[in-house]
Amino acid sequence: MNRRVLAFTLALLPALAGAAEPLSPDQLLQRIRSERAAEVSAMHSREQAFIAERSERAQLLASARRALATQKAEAEQLKAEFDRQESQLAEQEKLLTQRVGHLGELFGVVRQSAGDVAGQWQDSLLNAQYPERLARLKALAESRTLPSAADLDGYWMLLLEDLTASGRVEQLQLPVVAADGTRTPQNVLRVGAFSAYGDDAFLRYDADAAELLAPPRQPSGLGQVADYLASSEAVASLPIDPSRGTLLAQLQRQPGLWDRVQQGGLVGGVILALGLFGLLLAIWRMVYLTRVGRGVNAQMHDLSAPRADNPLGRIIGVLGPKPQLSDLETLELKLDEAILQETPPLEKGQGLLKLLSAVAPLLGLLGTVTGMIVTFQAITQGGGGDSRLMADGISQALVTTVLGLVVAIPLLFLHTLLASRSKGLIQLLEQQSAGLIALHLSGAPRRD
Repeated sequence: MNRRVLAFTLALLPALAGAAEPLSPDQLLQRIRSERAAEVSAMHSREQAFIAERSERAQLLASARRALATQKAEAEQLKAEFDRQESQLAEQEKLLTQRVGHLGELFGVVRQSAGDVAGQWQDSLLNAQYPERLARLKALAESRTLPSAADLDGYWMLLLEDLTASGRVEQLQLPVVAADGTRTPQNVLRVGAFSAYGDDAFLRYDADAAELLAPPRQPSGLGQVADYLASSEAVASLPIDPSRGTLLAQLQRQPGLWDRVQQGGLVGGVILALGLFGLLLAIWRMVYLTRVGRGVNAQMHDLSAPRADNPLGRIIGVLGPKPQLSDLETLELKLDEAILQETPPLEKGQGLLKLLSAVAPLLGLLGTVTGMIVTFQAITQGGGGDSRLMADGISQALVTTVLGLVVAIPLLFLHTLLASRSKGLIQLLEQQSAGLIALHLSGAPRRD
């Protein structure tokens, strides 16, 4: 301690030496004593705090040891209880095995039967009306305890309910998911476990969603459903899916007419455009020839008054009211020239229509070749193991061929019809012109 005081004094001397007023030895001694007393007091305070903290930590340690001892005692007690209950459980299981006897075999049969029935009813249409029966069957099939008399009776009642509902035709209110995804309650006509019909659609049961769905693409036969509901007869016809939804699902995957047309691709679109153009051309020419035929027929009833609105009237007008019969060759040439002038309007468009009927199957052949190229590319890229990869190209090849034939055959018939119609009119004009010359040569008056 003396050494500390001496060191503190030596450290304080430079500060005292630099003060403005020097201290006397008594004052210096008094200051050193006061500072020493302050240091002793601070050290005493720290010592008391350390002692208090040590006592507190000792109390905490003792409390922790007591808690540890309590936990150890409780763990030993729980272990003893666990061993006792495990031994008791083994004894109870042994006793259960002895008492069950042949009931264990019955339990296994019931569980297996419930599991088989649940698998058979997984896709059943009746689940939409009785949604809780699958859960009851699965609970019975997965149970690890002996079924009670109530469980066996409930299982028997489930089988009877399914048997009764499978042979019943009834109308009830059930939720239906429409094609746009909306879920609304509808009046549903259920025919056993085979088919269900909504307000305006055949319904299909979706086992994954456990709901009735109205597919967007509907087969024919909805009118028979309406007739059945409106009928008061004891027996009425009704379309039924004997496969319990499989045929309806296949119909949903079957492509429609527009889907088939889209499979033809660009070549199929060109074929259809040419076919539509040829059809419009044939209709236009047919209307024109029909109008011309009516005008010619009307003119034939009045040969004495030629009109310029029909070819026959214009040909008669070439002769004039008083033809010069002395120059027969000139008269014949005039008539031939008039007929030649009337022939192109009557045969107009036939060449183009014939060209379209010939080009359509060629375009179909082009689509077949391009479709086979697409098929071979799919085989090269993905192999020939998956037929779905080749379906695109094969569909295009076949559809374009069909479209080409479907367009070419009617156009060919229309071309033949137009050609025969125009040829008939031209022959009529030639016949009438020859008859006119004969009448003029004979000097006979004109007759209607």
